[in-house]
Amino acid sequence: MDRFQAMQVFTHVADANSFTLAADNLGLPRSTVTTTIQSLEKSLRVRLLNRTTRRVSLTPDGASYYERCRQILADLEDAESLFLDGNRIPRGRLRIDVPPSIGRLILVPALCEFHTLYPDIELALGMSDRPVDLVQEAVDCVIRVGELEDSSLVAKRIGTFEGVTCAAPAYLEKYGEPHSIGSLADHRAVHYFSGRTGRIVDWSFMMDGRATDVAIKGVMSVNDAEAYVTCGLKGFGLIQPGHYMVAQHLESGALREVLTHLKPPSMPISVVYLHSKHLSPKVRVFVDWISELFKRCPLLAGCSEAHPNDEECKFAGKHKTQTALHEMLRQEEVESVF
Repeated sequence: MDRFQAMQVFTHVADANSFTLAADNLGLPRSTVTTTIQSLEKSLRVRLLNRTTRRVSLTPDGASYYERCRQILADLEDAESLFLDGNRIPRGRLRIDVPPSIGRLILVPALCEFHTLYPDIELALGMSDRPVDLVQEAVDCVIRVGELEDSSLVAKRIGTFEGVTCAAPAYLEKYGEPHSIGSLADHRAVHYFSGRTGRIVDWSFMMDGRATDVAIKGVMSVNDAEAYVTCGLKGFGLIQPGHYMVAQHLESGALREVLTHLKPPSMPISVVYLHSKHLSPKVRVFVDWISELFKRCPLLAGCSEAHPNDEECKFAGKHKTQTALHEMLRQEEVESVF
């Protein structure tokens, strides 16, 4: 039994949840697919798939083996591509992970453009707030918000996260508008908490060139960016989201910016991938495309001397005790809050 062919057959069956569909996709007889899986399970001495009359599903061992097979097959494809024509069309499965708000508002609406340019790349898009292990989870690249420091991962800065403090007109009519840090003591906020640690994200403002963390009492906490903005729209309290998340609401008047003279610290947005001497063509074209996409988005393309774009560097964070957003994003396993 050819081990690589067996892995390909196995991953196709797992993706299709069907022996018949996998056989059709591979152009093989169903009996060949069935025999291949049986031989693979016998060789590994584990059951990889649960079979019923209606569907096929992965066992726990099968799920673990599936992830490793995906990574091995992707590595094999990348290795072969190094010796083929450098101008060949990028192809293969590209697994990426992005913050939910960036995925919904920026990336997904533009993915048809990427697919038109690179129709042979199969996209697998994950949108979550949890940290992602690129190696263990076979993820090709991620988009993350946070400071860039030394590590074994490579990051290309593609934009800037600019926060804004705002509230619904109904809230401001009831509680008034804050005009200083001190006046925030008379207000309430909608809080965002880390889905991984459960910690509340404190607010932060730039004062005298330094980020100053401010604790504000709150009446509600959420760990979803869309719910966070919705709470602000409904008048639950002040919110401090990314500007791109609420731009349409600020323009329509559904939200009003407050404390305009005090801005939250800006943070770089980066596309992050594993260090490799030979970056695979599919990752390279995605990095170039997403960089261009962010340049075309005024709310995300802003940069400063502190966070210049078009810079490739190392990426990681060190655990901090503070819980403000700009500090939380420095954790060793980077968690994308928004």
